[in-house]
Amino acid sequence: MATAEVRPATERHATPAPGRGRASEELLWPALRLAAVTLVLTGLIYPLVVTGFAQLLFPRAASGSLVRGAQGQVVGSELLAQGFSRRAYFQPRPSAAGDGYDPRASGGSNLGPTSRKLREQAGARLAALLKDNPAAPGPPPVELVTASGSGLDPHLSPGAARWQVPRVAAARGVAGERIAAVVEELEEGRDLGVLGERRVDVLQLNLALDRRFGAPAAAAQR
Repeated sequence: MATAEVRPATERHATPAPGRGRASEELLWPALRLAAVTLVLTGLIYPLVVTGFAQLLFPRAASGSLVRGAQGQVVGSELLAQGFSRRAYFQPRPSAAGDGYDPRASGGSNLGPTSRKLREQAGARLAALLKDNPAAPGPPPVELVTASGSGLDPHLSPGAARWQVPRVAAARGVAGERIAAVVEELEEGRDLGVLGERRVDVLQLNLALDRRFGAPAAAAQR
C-alpha cells in the first residue's frame, strides 16, 4: 500500500495563499489615494480658502495687526511686545522670550516660585525700576517686575502705565498731567464688556506720545 508523504508544518505554510499579494495591492492603492486627497484638501485647499476669507473680511488682523509709524513704515504689531529701554518711552513687561521680545521664541522662563534665579532676576528688575523711576508713586506694580508667560504681552495695566508717567514726563519735559491724559485716552476696556481687564497697548502709547509731543531729543532718550 502506498503511503502519503507528510511534509513538515513549516513547508506546508511556506507558500503564500493564492491572491494574497493582489489583495494587499487592492488595499494599498485606495489608502494612498485617500491620503493624497486628504492632504490636498486639508493641507492646501482649506488653508487657502480660510486665508482668502480672512483677508477679505479682516484684512488688517489677518496680516498681523501691523502698526505703522508717521512715515507709513511698519514699526511693529499690536499683538507683540517690543523692548523700550529709553526713559522717554513707556516700558512693557520684562520678557524671557529668547534674548527678550523674540517672536520666534515665545515663552516664559519656566522658573518656579522657589527658584533662586527667579528671585535674583526679580530683585535686579526691582532695583533698576526704583533707580530709573525715583519720582514714581510707591513701589512698582508686580507686572513690571515679572515676565509674562508668552514674553510678548503687548499690554500693561493702566496702573502700571501711570506708575511710569513721572519718568516719561521728566524725560520729555512735559507736564505729567498731559502724559497721563494720553494714557487715559488709549486705555482699552474689557472685551465684550466682561472679558479680560482694562489695558493699554505700549507700542500704541509710545507712538501717540511722539505724535503729540514730538520725538524726544537724543539726550532724553537714554
